[in-house]
Amino acid sequence: MILRLLALGWGCTAAIVAEEIPRALPVAEPAAQPAARAAPVVSRSKQFRVSGGDSLVRGSVALLADETKDELLRLTGEADTWKVPVTIRLHGKPGDPLPARTVNIQLLVVEGVSELLLDVHLSRGIEQERFKRAVTAALLYERALRKPPAGAAERALVVPPWLSDGLREATAWHLNQSDRHLYAALFKRGGLFKIDELFVVTEHAFEDMDAAMRAAFRVSSGALVMALLEQPQGKEGCRAFLSEVAAYFPELNLSETSLAKWWALQFASKGGLNLLTDICTIQQTETALTEALHLDFTTADGIVQPKNLAAWPELAALKEPERFAAVRLAQDALVRLSYRCFPSYRPLLTEYQGVLGAIAKNQTKDVARRLATLEETRATMSARATRARDYLDWFEITRARETSGAFDDYLPLKERLKANPHRRQDDLSDYLNRMDRTFSREANKNPLAPHF
Repeated sequence: MILRLLALGWGCTAAIVAEEIPRALPVAEPAAQPAARAAPVVSRSKQFRVSGGDSLVRGSVALLADETKDELLRLTGEADTWKVPVTIRLHGKPGDPLPARTVNIQLLVVEGVSELLLDVHLSRGIEQERFKRAVTAALLYERALRKPPAGAAERALVVPPWLSDGLREATAWHLNQSDRHLYAALFKRGGLFKIDELFVVTEHAFEDMDAAMRAAFRVSSGALVMALLEQPQGKEGCRAFLSEVAAYFPELNLSETSLAKWWALQFASKGGLNLLTDICTIQQTETALTEALHLDFTTADGIVQPKNLAAWPELAALKEPERFAAVRLAQDALVRLSYRCFPSYRPLLTEYQGVLGAIAKNQTKDVARRLATLEETRATMSARATRARDYLDWFEITRARETSGAFDDYLPLKERLKANPHRRQDDLSDYLNRMDRTFSREANKNPLAPHF
């Protein structure tokens, strides 16, 4: 029967070809067979197995995970003795709808064998620092699972956010990737967090922080971790601490008072200005130069009265020792500033030294002209620096091809505030709310409607 149908089909085709050239007809392709699941990528250390995504992304994630592990081992000064594997599962692709959490850690126990699962959603691509923070937390869980302390089975394993974030910040500091200005700002303002407040921040509270609070939390946590590492027997004690912290919060080697002092010392040392290596910006140099350029007049009562450099003609009536005493502090301040001023200001500082010396010797024939020239040069340099900064800002904005994500945290915060507005119930607030409804556009859609 089948042979008859085939013969009939060939006969019809020959007849059609004899009459005209057939038109192209769509050919039904056979259904594609489902592709075999791609083999997972095993990292160099053999601890991480990465599945999902394409091969390039899997390889990049495996390298990033091992890099995070190497950084943690170097920070704590220990060898790699892992026992519990970590499986990293990649989901989605860039551009997919953003889930509530892009990274999640789970502990899977099958017949007494533990395995850590790290789920990563690729809707934002590979968020390197967020991913490294999650890998650091997974490595801390793995430490606790090697030799669980007695009675830890009844407790839920928890890695506090300050520890995983602090370890990442401490690593960034040792790699010269951290920003000293954040430490300086927190040191000047006494910090935004206290030690007790760091300890009670939960993962949910950490995710709800905006970018500014998260940066302050990270720097504060990093300073605390570095304080633990730099105490006597710091690395040994820190390794023991990290092995137990996920199961329960162990005792620290320092008292609360001592820990607070070590913590404050970290802010002071990391946020302070290094006079040998740190160079001031033009704006910082201008501020320091303005503070340095003053004259010290001594009144009849022996009280030192500082005056602006513009008051130099008043020194002409003084004796030479008094004139030298009046300019000495300014000269010393200029010498100190020359070590860290913006490089193009050094010739100006030399010229100011010459002017102060001429004033002290009462050789003031060209002092007014020299000071005017210096002021004009400083104004020109400041204006050029402002133009250069504005041009770089414009260049960065106009050449941007994708958003940085720096303000992504503010958008959910805005929505949460809109969904749960805080309404005050006092009489003044009620009156203002009524007035707002009276004069709002919604209330004035019908201009003839009475308002109460």
